[in-house]
Amino acid sequence: MIDIKFLRENPEAVKENIKKKFQEDKLPLVDRVIALDKENRDTIQEAQNLRTQRNALSKQVGILMGQAKKSNDPAKLEEAERLKRQVSDDAQRLAELEKRESELAEEIRKIMMVIPQIIDPSVPIGPDDSANVEVERFGEPVTPSFPIPYHTEIMESLAGIDMDAAGRVSGSGFYYLLGDVARLHEAVLAYARDFMIDKGFTFCIPPFMIHGNVVEGVMSFADMEAMMYKIEGEDLYLIGTSEHSMIGRFIDQILPESSLPQTLTSYSPCFRKEKGSHGIEERGVYRIHQFEKQEMIVVCRPEDSMDWYEKMWRYSVELFRSMDIPVRQLECCSGDLADLKVKSCDIEAWSPRQQKYFEVCSCSNLGDAQSRRLKIRAKGSDGKTYLPHTLNNTVVAPPRMLIALLENNLCEDGSVTVPQVLRPYMGGKERLTPAKS
Repeated sequence: MIDIKFLRENPEAVKENIKKKFQEDKLPLVDRVIALDKENRDTIQEAQNLRTQRNALSKQVGILMGQAKKSNDPAKLEEAERLKRQVSDDAQRLAELEKRESELAEEIRKIMMVIPQIIDPSVPIGPDDSANVEVERFGEPVTPSFPIPYHTEIMESLAGIDMDAAGRVSGSGFYYLLGDVARLHEAVLAYARDFMIDKGFTFCIPPFMIHGNVVEGVMSFADMEAMMYKIEGEDLYLIGTSEHSMIGRFIDQILPESSLPQTLTSYSPCFRKEKGSHGIEERGVYRIHQFEKQEMIVVCRPEDSMDWYEKMWRYSVELFRSMDIPVRQLECCSGDLADLKVKSCDIEAWSPRQQKYFEVCSCSNLGDAQSRRLKIRAKGSDGKTYLPHTLNNTVVAPPRMLIALLENNLCEDGSVTVPQVLRPYMGGKERLTPAKS
């Protein structure tokens, strides 16, 4: 959500940004907002003039009534009554203006919520994810000499998953994790938590349900409809990621600049509709309705946000490389950016079975979009307030992490090597071995 003052003064820049995001259908919204904004400012000015006039007339009525009482002058009494009628008429007009002002403000707000954030100049221009740009690779992708089974087949060989039972209990998009695979899942989360704590982040477990105004503050309407589950009869939504409630924590708050940056790492379950059809490689636990995740969130001064963006995606690379998983950084193009994002990149892990990379982390700089929507402010040492920037990045989402971990650590005999960094969380276990038939 951009600043309406910026839009008012730079309408062509806003339109050009919309074109870069290949959302030409939104171009008329800019002119619509400008017209509504002018009407709203005129309405506010007329209302203010009427209030000033009302105060002056009310004072004048009092004076005339006092004079009429003292002098018994019917002309002064008549003039006072005329002014009282004018005050009454002005009050009716003022009520109409205040109602219109409220209507205009709401209409402007709704339109501004769908006009995309101004993207960073460094973002590559393209219509969709096919135009995303590989920036750098970390680690050498390895293709073993033996075939790699599908990830759920590896888990089944370890007696570690039951999707049939989950289907009977909950439907598609759910699973039971069992035994060593379930333990590995928790080990990944615990290691990711400690990894971020060692980076100076504060560990947090947030609420897993949030109010609708927080949802509107952290994401676009389109993403909200596609992702969020609403609790029937309640103003509550299940979170799709802990970023939602973590940023919501600061709603309507003024943060002292001395408290910035806020660096937080949060654990939560995540719930997503995952609307739409997906390819065969998204069977299993790749794209599901419920999973767990460790997230990193930063709230910082605007001038520091790009430095934090760089640090955050590199933390993801470091984490995955510590488990010997090859990854690459993929810069998201303009058409692949959600409307609130200024800049974003994906970290993708190597899949030996698919012979390609797949997304495991997404790092985003949202500029002041979420702060503006949620009325999050920071106060500098000069006493002036400003909108801080917000950023988020996946530390690890174990379902996808498990795919990368199992495929990259699978041995020819069907066993799986436990990465060194995870062994303390697995009771020292070095290898997972297939279950006996």
